[in-house]
Amino acid sequence: MHLNSTIAVIWLLCAVFAVTESEKCEVCVGFLERLYRSLVATHRELSSALVEEELIKACAEATGKENRLCYYLGASSDAAAKVTSEVSRPLSAHVPVQKICQRLQHRDQQICELRYEHQVLDWSREALSKMRVLELKRVLASWGEECRGCLEKTDLIDLIQEVAPKHRPAQPGTHSSEL
Repeated sequence: MHLNSTIAVIWLLCAVFAVTESEKCEVCVGFLERLYRSLVATHRELSSALVEEELIKACAEATGKENRLCYYLGASSDAAAKVTSEVSRPLSAHVPVQKICQRLQHRDQQICELRYEHQVLDWSREALSKMRVLELKRVLASWGEECRGCLEKTDLIDLIQEVAPKHRPAQPGTHSSEL
């Protein structure tokens, strides 16, 4: 009986550790996981050069926190240092994305400090009117939208309600489905 409870405790600790590790580098894991899935779906074999090329393409289209991750990896045009090979080589060898992000964390702690901004789930006029103008502008900016000629808060709310259906994620916590 004592052995069973010990095993149960170890199993629980492993599960908790796995959850916290995946949450720890959520932007890195999310971005690289989508990149890996798209690479595997479109290519039979992965070479380091191919992965690096696709990483740079994906980073050219990245926005928000994923764009910041690309900057840290050196895959964006304005990056000072380039460590893309530390992603492309292991990814081409099918190393799990979580392991790659852990290794990157040892190189630069900021990589795993990136978090996705959790989106508003209630797009009603009442919920939006409780938000600050800056928050409303950030929601639009995260969607790549801009409200030209908006003079009142109600103009921002109207635009958000108009474009929200095309930008709503399929389920809470998800981000763009493909790169």
